[in-house]
Amino acid sequence: MSVVKNVLILGGAGFIGSAIAARLVARGSRVTVPARRRERARHLLVLPTVEVIEANIADPVQLAALMRGQDAVIFLPGILHSRVGKPYGPDFKAVHVDLVERAVHCAVAAGVPRFLHMSALGASPHAPSMYGRSKASGEAQVEAVKSQIATTIFRPSVVFGARDKFTNLFALMQRVSPLVVLGRADAKLQPIHVEDVASAFVTALDRPDTFHKTYELAGPTAYTLRELVSLCGKWAGVARPVIGLPDSLAYAQALAMEWLPVKLLSRDNLDALKEDNVMRGPIAPELSLSPVTLESAAPAWLASHGNAKLRYDSFRQKAHR
Repeated sequence: MSVVKNVLILGGAGFIGSAIAARLVARGSRVTVPARRRERARHLLVLPTVEVIEANIADPVQLAALMRGQDAVIFLPGILHSRVGKPYGPDFKAVHVDLVERAVHCAVAAGVPRFLHMSALGASPHAPSMYGRSKASGEAQVEAVKSQIATTIFRPSVVFGARDKFTNLFALMQRVSPLVVLGRADAKLQPIHVEDVASAFVTALDRPDTFHKTYELAGPTAYTLRELVSLCGKWAGVARPVIGLPDSLAYAQALAMEWLPVKLLSRDNLDALKEDNVMRGPIAPELSLSPVTLESAAPAWLASHGNAKLRYDSFRQKAHR
């Protein structure tokens, strides 16, 4: 089986993209990561076959130029919050739909043979959230060109890892508050480790039996949101009482939080939790995954540097740095 040599990762400087880039380098691939500001991807510069290029991927001319000479494109950009709209807001449309369409058509025009796309578990035109509906529309853009390029779509559940804004956020909430109040506290999620997501992408890259397929990705255990928050507090040594809110209060809380400078929760996030974020079956065998458990990984970073790192990132974001 040949190894794909030249890989462009859109969104490669982020949490998941960085893990994918490291795995690609380890197996001998050359990786291109565009970033609006090169300093945002400086942590990748230590990887010997990664090239960080300062570019705006929203610019069609720059995006087309990035595609030239690539053997594969991995599309990862995504956002969690948007202004309101039907069937989804303009921010979701710009990133999850329009940018996907532009990227996949640029890849086809450049003759790139492979396109891997990051969607989300629960993506559907009928999803209760704008986020889920916009992700489904992004998938449709990829599906529309599968006769011209070998595509694979991944739908991961929430992704955890030492640099995440998931377990670390739950721990931080309990560090700064005597209790945690949650909407949709009994909604179920099935978190997956970032290295397992990265492994799935890299494994699929070279395998023809993954072409034109859509894969759900999740960890071995489903938890309620209440259970996840409690576990993160316990492992960080700051466990607090977790109180579930009725929907009316939960939506009022989310509306108030939408006005904060750093958005932690929105009404659309609550809508997404109307459906359990869990897999409908086992992970496909061709991905060769034995997912890491949350219990075996998260306590290490939550007990040590995880909270300090998240606080530092939060301060930087507020300072627009």
